[in-house]
Amino acid sequence: MPALFLGHGTPMNTLADNRYTQAWHRLGLSLPRPRAILAVSAHWYVDGVAVTAMEKPETIHDFGGFPQALFDIRYAAPGSPALAARVQELLLPLAVSADHSWGLDHGTWSVLAHVYPAADIPVVQLSIDRRQPASFHYELGKRLSSLRDEGILIVGSGNVVHNLRVMTREAEATAYDWAGRFEQSVKKHLLRHEHEALIAFEKLDPEALLAVPTPEHYLPLLYVISTQQEDEAVSFPLEGIDMGSLSMLSVAIGNT
Repeated sequence: MPALFLGHGTPMNTLADNRYTQAWHRLGLSLPRPRAILAVSAHWYVDGVAVTAMEKPETIHDFGGFPQALFDIRYAAPGSPALAARVQELLLPLAVSADHSWGLDHGTWSVLAHVYPAADIPVVQLSIDRRQPASFHYELGKRLSSLRDEGILIVGSGNVVHNLRVMTREAEATAYDWAGRFEQSVKKHLLRHEHEALIAFEKLDPEALLAVPTPEHYLPLLYVISTQQEDEAVSFPLEGIDMGSLSMLSVAIGNT
């Protein structure tokens, strides 16, 4: 299977028909059908590593201030206790909790609602341990890379540039210079297979900490790129800055 990082942007994209959602939909049509999906979302950022292990994960509306139509969304994909157990096995001796309280948050379902709108593929979420450095998350992804050979689609969901404090809601907002530079730097290093530079993301640009003021939206990228083989292609199904300071860059590892 390929592996994907999807820049999810605002939760309102769930309800939208725009160039972002159309690109996600095209991905779903072009990908080989996965046996299941392992999702790493920016929005499950907690102490410790856990994996959702329930048969029927709930749709979590982990936000506020949006229209009721967004809260009415249900992405009723089944879970996969078997995949959860496989993740635990691959990450041994690291202790990975089997979680029955989380579910699917909007980092996962806002994009999968367009990639796989039928919600008929099992989905398991893996948490991001906020206590750990970027290198830890990259290494975890490497240990999970064999899942791709088992028919599992690994999906990271976040934004490589994510600064809500300075975003604008103007329809055609111009990207901040530092936001555009950071996105292009990420692309350059991905094309060169320079993963060490991407792990040390704080050094990618003099204003990197404006692009990534907190790491949770960037780290899902590392889980995806760490599965890349030396001769595997990388492509960008989608790119561009939304609202001035949200990168919508999507990254595909392998053939899509």
